[in-house]
Amino acid sequence: MLTVDYNRLGLKPGERLLDLGCGFGRHAYEAARQGAHVVACDLASAELSEVRATFAAMSDAGEQYQGTCQAAQGDATRLPFPDQSFDRVIASEVLEHVDSDEQALAELTRILRPGGVLAVTVPTWFPEKVCWALSDEYHAPKAVGGHVRIYRRSELRRRLRQAGLAPYSGHHAHALHSPYWWLRCAVGPDRDYHRLVAAYRRLLEWDIVRQPRITRIAERVLSPVLGKSLVLYSRKPGSQSSRETELVAV
Repeated sequence: MLTVDYNRLGLKPGERLLDLGCGFGRHAYEAARQGAHVVACDLASAELSEVRATFAAMSDAGEQYQGTCQAAQGDATRLPFPDQSFDRVIASEVLEHVDSDEQALAELTRILRPGGVLAVTVPTWFPEKVCWALSDEYHAPKAVGGHVRIYRRSELRRRLRQAGLAPYSGHHAHALHSPYWWLRCAVGPDRDYHRLVAAYRRLLEWDIVRQPRITRIAERVLSPVLGKSLVLYSRKPGSQSSRETELVAV
């Protein structure tokens, strides 16, 4: 289940891509499949071990992907990479966890090559406000490592510009996931075994695997209003691109 649109990201075979906050590697796998040289980076060592194991299993099974992938542990505010070392960067559901998002964005800008593109995804303001209102165990400080802030689109766009980037496109994603998280917050975020939560999770798993036409239509129609994730794409000014555009309203 991808949050980032790779057409808007503009990824090309042979480019270097950083997947920051990679989790279990969903964006890293797709980037490698498209021929990128990927670094999957996360603060949690368990997720990185899973990414390494999955790529090894894919190789053993003869899965076809043209790129490469390596895993690296790192903090978003102190990234262990040289300046201008990546053509594309994905930071999916990271900034809402970081105390100093300004420092994290400065680091992401530092490692991005001139003309390169950063795709940032964060929880959308309205669905996130509902989650916070339903349960204080969903977010910090009660949830250790939980969300520390809620972004409006205008605020995130402003922070990207302050970091020296030029936002040029954006969209929402995962409308069907918002009610799932509202339900979890209503019964208690840790009660994922609750029968209603479990039933909705099975629906989402069925949708991810089968991708039926009816839910694809529902996603397209509902995402602008109920999409759980906001995705913004920004370009770092420089010689690789002479065209910098303003954010497209979504």
